[in-house]
Amino acid sequence: MEENINYIVPRVGLGTYNMNSEEAEEMSYAAINYGYRHIDTAAVYRNEDGVGKALKRIFDNTDLKRSDITITTKLWPGGLVKVDRVKNKVGTIKSLDKSLRNLNLDFVDLYLVHSPHAKNKRLDQWETLLSQQEQHKVKNIGVSNWGINHIEELNDKGYPLPAANQIELHPWSQKPELVTYLKEKGIDIIAYSSLVPLSTWRHKDGENSLKTDEMYKDGEDSESPFKKLATKYEVTEAQVLLKWALQLGYAILPKSIQIERMKNNYDLNFIIDEDDMLIIKELDRGGSVTWEYGDPLAIK
Repeated sequence: MEENINYIVPRVGLGTYNMNSEEAEEMSYAAINYGYRHIDTAAVYRNEDGVGKALKRIFDNTDLKRSDITITTKLWPGGLVKVDRVKNKVGTIKSLDKSLRNLNLDFVDLYLVHSPHAKNKRLDQWETLLSQQEQHKVKNIGVSNWGINHIEELNDKGYPLPAANQIELHPWSQKPELVTYLKEKGIDIIAYSSLVPLSTWRHKDGENSLKTDEMYKDGEDSESPFKKLATKYEVTEAQVLLKWALQLGYAILPKSIQIERMKNNYDLNFIIDEDDMLIIKELDRGGSVTWEYGDPLAIK
């Protein structure tokens, strides 16, 4: 298959989902100082202001410039539940402008439509983002949690396609059809929730998902494939999962509020051999589990 993908973001970025503003500030600052050059946030995370404070500290106290750091944030489109009003053109622009104020930036490097839940207003929101790109408020525009049918809506109208699609990807949810499509279209693939197979992924009260008890049990299994590979390569299970994604060409967004884990998530200087990559390929279980309200890829 011919691949002509323009990598929009650095391959390893810091995810900030479920961080409060203070955590987002401290972890973004520490991560950038350690070597990260991509920070991922979103309006709905309510921590953009923390990322913005970290960036100000970086630019005030280091030699790094704005052009050295890639910032991704996301438009919450609305429509997830009945009371979640879908954003019109004005609402879309207001949301972007608020994100820019929170981040204390003139532009973001990548602005994503967070999900396809706007349904029949998806095209209107995309048109609006194109207009904001023309005004240089966003460098690249993309989507998150969009399936082939959603992106084909844009294609059918002759609109420029997304620069990137941020989707749940890990060995238990490999999405081969969607991945093949994105590669054929030259759309950068950004993986989130890479660590779903770990027993510690969203295991605390209030951290809801569609992950089953069986999945948690499999993650605890001392003979799990990921534990065996971690032992073989003398790394952590998390590092195995992250490296798997990197070797497939995906950008990754590991999230941690612990400094040492943040460093480990960045230090992926080993190679999973071809035979082991083939073993991991056979572990696919199909659908996504991150969204407790159901897989957004299934939205019509």
